[in-house]
Order: sequence, then C-alpha cells, then structure tokens
Amino acid sequence: MARADKAAAVAEITEEFRASNAAVLTEYRGLTVGQLKQLRRSLGEDTTYAVVKNTLTKIAAKDAGVVGFDDLLVGPTAIAFIKGDAVAAAKGIDTFAKENPLLVIKGGIMDGKILTADDIKKLAKLESREVLLSRIAGAANATLAKAAALFQAPLSQAARTIAALEAKVASETPAAAAPAPAAVEEVVTEAPAEEAVAEAPQEEAVEAPAEAVEAEAAPAAEESTEG
Repeated sequence: MARADKAAAVAEITEEFRASNAAVLTEYRGLTVGQLKQLRRSLGEDTTYAVVKNTLTKIAAKDAGVVGFDDLLVGPTAIAFIKGDAVAAAKGIDTFAKENPLLVIKGGIMDGKILTADDIKKLAKLESREVLLSRIAGAANATLAKAAALFQAPLSQAARTIAALEAKVASETPAAAAPAPAAVEEVVTEAPAEEAVAEAPQEEAVEAPAEAVEAEAAPAAEESTEG
C-alpha cells in the first residue's frame, strides 16, 4: 500500500473512532463475503462494520486518543464502529456470532473504557434504548391513568367521605361544650323582666301629658263658673 493510501486509511479509521460512541473488535477468519454483508445489514445504518489492518488501526487509535487497544489487534480484524445504540449493536453482533461461530468477539471500547469479550456479551443482554423508553412511557401512562381515575371518581363518593368525617368530629366533641339547661332557663326567665323595665318609661311618658291637660282644664272651668 502506498504511503498516501496508508495515510488516508489511518485518517479514515481515526475519524471513525472519534465519531463513534463505541467500537467492537471481531475476528472474521473463515467467514464468506456474503456472511459479512449479512452482518453489516443486521447492524443497521448507525454501525459501520469494516475490515482493517492492525498496524494502521494501532496508529489511528493512538491519534484518536484510544489507549489499551493494541493487544486486541491480532489476527484478521474487523471493527464495528457504533454511532447509535451500543446495546442494540452488541445484541446484533452477539446474535450473529451465535449463529456463525466463526465470528469471534475479541473486545471493544465504549465511552473511552476498554471492554472485554465478556463485557460485550453482558452488554448484549441489557435492554435496548427503545425498549427502556417504551417501558418508561408505559409507566408514565399508567400513572396518568390512575390520576385520571382518581379525579373522575363520582361526587357521591366525596360526599359520603365528607359526611363520615363530620360524623366523626361530632362524636368526638365533648358534651360540656353544649349550654346547661339551667342556664337556658335563666336566659328565658330574665328576658321578660328586661322587656318590662324597658317599657316602663314609655307608660310614664304617655300618662304625663294627660295630667298636664287636666291641670290646664281646671282654671278654665272656674272662670266659666264665675262668669
């Protein structure tokens, strides 16, 4: 390979490392071209599966700031550069490896952390992002449904609850809070006396003008007799 071609290949692999959130290294020895195409299709558009040269990949990894990767670059190597859901891609690779034992998962990297082959298999057993989001959405819908049912409960239920609370409060109110019968009788008995006292001045006010009229009428009668 010419030097310019090598430089271009290194630059391309370096960019793949930088643009990906995860990468899985595999050994593809013995797989046919048709099987490799099948694997690429199964991984989807967010994952690029490329056959690479180990020497160039070591340089590219170093340029991209990826460390601890050199020991995995042995034998025929193909790398899945994952730009989407790492769990979904790991599932795809693990499933294909089970159906095609010639594909060997060697390890990988995710978010700057080196992964072993066992780590990738464990990652493949996790729920994918879409499944987790659907579960979260389902839980949220269930919570909203419960809240809606609570708000839509018949008003008669609320009325019965309020009546029960009022009855409980009434039963717990001390009997001493009610006025004693004697006190009630005193209030009733004293009320007419107060009214009589209030009316007395009115009677005197009515009688006073009558006496004044008699006193004025007496001289008039005497004058009439003398005449």
